[in-house]
Amino acid sequence: MLDDLGLHFHHLGVACRDLHRELEGWLALGYRTEGEAFSDPLQKVQGRFLTGPGPRLELLSPTTPDSPVHGFLERGTKLYHHGFEVAAFEAVLAALQRRGARVTAAPAPAVAFGGRRVAFLMTPTLNLIEIIEGPA
Repeated sequence: MLDDLGLHFHHLGVACRDLHRELEGWLALGYRTEGEAFSDPLQKVQGRFLTGPGPRLELLSPTTPDSPVHGFLERGTKLYHHGFEVAAFEAVLAALQRRGARVTAAPAPAVAFGGRRVAFLMTPTLNLIEIIEGPA
């Protein structure tokens, strides 16, 4: 239905208090920077685009107390989760834990993925991620 509008997904916005700390967390998951960091005085944010194993992200942190991003952070709004399908489920799970991620939901079969296992982990920068076992 939306195809007739010519819409194409571009990025997910991620509100963050500390842009550098947030960036480190995503780099540990395999993301890389895209373009230069930017500061927008009109929007009252500084930001950085990332590309990687999932959707493009736009990290945004407020530059003033009246930045719209500051309001999201004060309300605790950031991002719910990103899902990543992986071929080597156990190895990826272990690697993420070595990088500081904490399992919040242990591996379990998921109906949504035909019984393949999923696990949820919280990264050190408080991003909830889901890893999904790839097809056999």
